Amino acid sequence: MFTKKKKIVVLVSMVALLVLTGFLNLTLNKQTISTTSTTEQNISAQSFFESYRVDRNSSREQQVLYYKAVLESENSTEEAKKEAEKSLSSLAARQEQELVLEGYILAKGFNDAVVSFTDNYVNVMVKSSELNDEQVAQIVEVVQEQTSKSIDNIKIIPVE
Repeated sequence: MFTKKKKIVVLVSMVALLVLTGFLNLTLNKQTISTTSTTEQNISAQSFFESYRVDRNSSREQQVLYYKAVLESENSTEEAKKEAEKSLSSLAARQEQELVLEGYILAKGFNDAVVSFTDNYVNVMVKSSELNDEQVAQIVEVVQEQTSKSIDNIKIIPVE
């Protein structure tokens, strides 16, 4: 078997290897964490825009189905059918306007953007950690040209 000296040498070698492994693990994890956090920010911004579009489209599909059901129902009054028709037309126009604005904003050099309308406001979410005055002015100009909304009714939100 091993003598006492040999056992001590083996034990010290194992402890030294364990310390070296821990040091390498710590060093390599620091590098991985810094690159991972940058990648996660890009993925989270991208997934925000993707999930927003999916949610918006799903909501729109539900609205369209509802209005079509009103239009096709024999029990619907003429007034309800006219209102559903008007709402469908308004929804289509709003959707087209959002797509046009998103295209113009992308053409201005932004990586991604989504636009949503309410009765009073236009909300623009742009993929950026922050926006300078020139970028905000570009977005406001595009929105005002397409919607005639005042600057007080335009909300611009940078999304990382």
